[in-house]
Amino acid sequence: MTETLSVVIPVFNEEDNLDELIKRTLAACDKTEIQYEIILVDDGSKDKSVAILEKASNEFPTKVISVLLNRNYGQHAAVMAGLEASKGSIVVTLDADLQNPPEEIPNLVNEVIEKGVDVVGTIRENRQDSIFRKLPSAMINKAVQKATGVAMSDYGCMLRAYRRNIVDAMLQCHERSTFIPILANSFAAKTSEIKVAHAERSAGDSKYNFIKLIALQFDLVTCMTTFPIRMLTYIGTFIAMLGTLFGVLIIILRLIHGAAWAAEGVFTLFAILFIFVGLQFLAMGLLGEYIGRIYEDVRARPRYFIREIKGKTTL
Repeated sequence: MTETLSVVIPVFNEEDNLDELIKRTLAACDKTEIQYEIILVDDGSKDKSVAILEKASNEFPTKVISVLLNRNYGQHAAVMAGLEASKGSIVVTLDADLQNPPEEIPNLVNEVIEKGVDVVGTIRENRQDSIFRKLPSAMINKAVQKATGVAMSDYGCMLRAYRRNIVDAMLQCHERSTFIPILANSFAAKTSEIKVAHAERSAGDSKYNFIKLIALQFDLVTCMTTFPIRMLTYIGTFIAMLGTLFGVLIIILRLIHGAAWAAEGVFTLFAILFIFVGLQFLAMGLLGEYIGRIYEDVRARPRYFIREIKGKTTL
């Protein structure tokens, strides 16, 4: 079978990077020496990104496809829109910020072809991010490895390669909360990882602030496992047993030391009560996250709405 390549890139307010991104991605794809298409998905940008994408599609109509969403849906929804539009037997996903160099694309393609794997993950060498990005990323990687049983080192890197059958399987999944690397690994029979370069962001700002990173943690945990709910059962059982033992201890000490001693422990009881109340709110919050996911899935609204597609490849 003749291999073909699709490169899917989500774009959100990246006007300062797009010209260089398109130029470098075209050059990288040419080096693969196979037929290819570059799919740039605009996720509701408010700057000049759309105009730049339309210009690129007009200049390279058989190589650059611009998929324009009607508003911002989020990075993973935009990638799913690009995957749906893709036709290649190998699909590579890439961020638009140029922190992961497009020049790594031929290495991922070679890994898929030579080793016959379904998914190629990447490990960012000399990662150029702050500790506030690295620490949550390390926690996510450990949690995902435990939940999926697939020991990949860097789930936070969007630069990855997928076989067509894996992409088709992902497109059949209709849950609203989707973390693509985890979803892909749940279908992959064989995976591998390669090391890739990582650069500082040369222009523009990161789209993930501290609040969005926290929200991402909740999305990741609740979309890939029910373990937090199970943990609530374990914690609740432990607290109930501890509370029972503590109650028995208070009764015994009251009998030994009298009622005066029991009154002196009021503030301790209040402190313990506040801890329990806090745990209850935590439990309700986690349950609410899962119920919210159920609500979103039951409504079954589309992940995204494509306003227009520019360009058409011959793949």
